[in-house]
Amino acid sequence: MSRLRLMAAAALLIAATGAQASSFVVTTDTLVRALDASSNATSKISSSFHDDKIVLAARDDAASFVASQGEIRGVHLEGAFAHIREIAPTLQASDAQLAQAILAI
Repeated sequence: MSRLRLMAAAALLIAATGAQASSFVVTTDTLVRALDASSNATSKISSSFHDDKIVLAARDDAASFVASQGEIRGVHLEGAFAHIREIAPTLQASDAQLAQAILAI
């Protein structure tokens, strides 16, 4: 009788582990897709403005912005945001994405 209970417990443990693993895979896939979308937006921005003087002048401000999680907004960065949005009005990027793209240049 104890052997039957031991096998049943082992079967339940295996089933529970499989469910947790598939949940982990779904969560990981969702996070990877979200990061990929953000990365694609950032690379499109940074490749377009790699030689733009206004954008390059905002790198220090962008570093402060990212490090402070958006609390510090320098005048050069605000100018770069306005400049980027004027040149690329269809670009759908948040201030954080723009700042990260400026840093990636």
